[in-house]
Amino acid sequence: MAEETFLQVLQRGIWVMAQILTPLLLFSSVVGLLVGLFQTVTQINEMTLTFIPKIVIVGLVLVLLGPWMMHTLMDFSSELILSIPELLRL
Repeated sequence: MAEETFLQVLQRGIWVMAQILTPLLLFSSVVGLLVGLFQTVTQINEMTLTFIPKIVIVGLVLVLLGPWMMHTLMDFSSELILSIPELLRL
């Protein structure tokens, strides 16, 4: 396999990973920011307060966007598997 081809496959894999993880990171960051703001305003310094809302939000995002995430990952995987013979010829 040529180095260019390897780098293209790696770049595509990183792009797919970024697409899949972006909604999870975005929503959990927003919830963490809101909980931190709530803790600052109310002066509640409970460390476990941030985990429960983040877990709930990540679960909801996975339930709502899980099919899209799986479809994206399956498309990438099938493209990669189907291109193996072509990649080995190079």
